[in-house]
Amino acid sequence: MAGEDALPVFSLSSLGFGFSSASSPPPPPPPPCVEVLPSEVSASLSSPLESIPINDKLSLLKGRVNTGDVFAMPNSDLVPGKYEGGLKLWEGSVDLVNSLCSEVQGGRLSLLGKRVLELGCGHGLPGVYACLEGAAAVDFQDFNAEVLRCLTIRNVEHNLRKGRPRLPEGNPQNEGAQQVRFFAGDWREVHRLLLRRADDGGGRHLPGEASSEEHGSLSSSSSSRCYHVILMAETMYSLSSLGNLYDVIKKCLRRQTGVVYMAGKKHYFGVGGGTRQFLRLIDEDGVMEGSLLAEIADGSSNVREVWKISFKSPA
Repeated sequence: MAGEDALPVFSLSSLGFGFSSASSPPPPPPPPCVEVLPSEVSASLSSPLESIPINDKLSLLKGRVNTGDVFAMPNSDLVPGKYEGGLKLWEGSVDLVNSLCSEVQGGRLSLLGKRVLELGCGHGLPGVYACLEGAAAVDFQDFNAEVLRCLTIRNVEHNLRKGRPRLPEGNPQNEGAQQVRFFAGDWREVHRLLLRRADDGGGRHLPGEASSEEHGSLSSSSSSRCYHVILMAETMYSLSSLGNLYDVIKKCLRRQTGVVYMAGKKHYFGVGGGTRQFLRLIDEDGVMEGSLLAEIADGSSNVREVWKISFKSPA
């Protein structure tokens, strides 16, 4: 990508967050960045699916898998460098789907024919909603390949079998098959895998078998692989990862027309992150801007928010 690759990489200490890697021991090295094929889904951890009501017109299915089954360790929401909470359904995922529904119904957003990325997907409910609204391609990314194999792929498959994705008017049912792919890895490196150019006609189609494809190297021509829409729920919890999260967004989002929908808690006590810390980073950079779509204060958790973020218009 010609423009995006030239953008500066930000550290939290340079933006006034006071974070220093020297103040704590370095985390273990992240897992490698890989594409996970739908055929790699784990059948050994199959569990009953439960319906999650989103609104009066939409419900989505979710599975249930715990960290003991997948990682052979006590149940935990976060184990730095090993597990980042992807097996738990967080409130922000449902908040985000609700806001996307409102945006679509209000005519402020169309996902039809768009390329969509869900970062830190876990169950993948926002990405599933994008599929059902007719997105041409949806990529699901999570830190752990195990989360994708044991939970995400199965969740996506069941929801797409249950629901019927929208198609453009006049498009026959057998044309324009939806491309759905799954990627694991750390935000520092995963953009290289996400933005590699696939052969025309390649990709993963769900439900169904995966086809093999060869990838070219990352170059300026990969700008056509950038995403119209990036979705993320509860990804800004860790202060130490906010810079990497912001960098991958700037590298993967279309410069002129791309938009990010972000849901999360205003503050994550104990780990230092939150929507407001992430927005502070954006404000200090000055390249992007955000607008608040929803604030949820239901007493069941910290105050939650949904934001819409995009690049600033050229002066």
